[in-house]
Amino acid sequence: MPPENAPVALIVIDVQQGFNDPWWGPTTNQPGCEHNIARLLRHWRLTSPGPVIIVGHDSVNPASPLHPAKPGNHLMEFLGVRDEELFIQKTVNSAFYGRPDLHDWLKERGIERLVVCGIQTNMCVETTARMGGNLGYGVTLVLDATRTFDLKSDVPGSGVVTLSADDLMRATAVNLQAGGFAQVTDTDSLLEALAGS
Repeated sequence: MPPENAPVALIVIDVQQGFNDPWWGPTTNQPGCEHNIARLLRHWRLTSPGPVIIVGHDSVNPASPLHPAKPGNHLMEFLGVRDEELFIQKTVNSAFYGRPDLHDWLKERGIERLVVCGIQTNMCVETTARMGGNLGYGVTLVLDATRTFDLKSDVPGSGVVTLSADDLMRATAVNLQAGGFAQVTDTDSLLEALAGS
């Protein structure tokens, strides 16, 4: 496990305008998600515990609001990405498979700890956190700085199954923490811990 005083990167995943589109379904959760992401960004930009990395998803599905041809592909304005911050574009769930190469970039700078937040909790956020843990990073997921949507699928042997956004978020938290991929926390607890370190 990396030392507690090692530099820590903030990774903000897929905070794009298209996630406010009804295309994703009627139910999202965590209404404070974007506010908490803004709090994390403000802390990193004021106190510089490590780099800020912004990730955007370029969907290959032409119908998706995140397709590069759609206005929803743009980042939400409150992010205010700065020149010194790394911007990664990806077409799959993990930020580690984006451009430029995240793992190489982090290793070149000696970054061993990651704080992950963004949209969607159980998709790109969870996948990135899992892969970060597999690669040996100390990963922290800030659960209340993420959000997701209800999900429905026809599951063989079970029929059509719908899971609520809240259930998916709880499952992500259990998967990551119990599976040893990441520590799960909330924005207040993380900011208090960083202020005391």
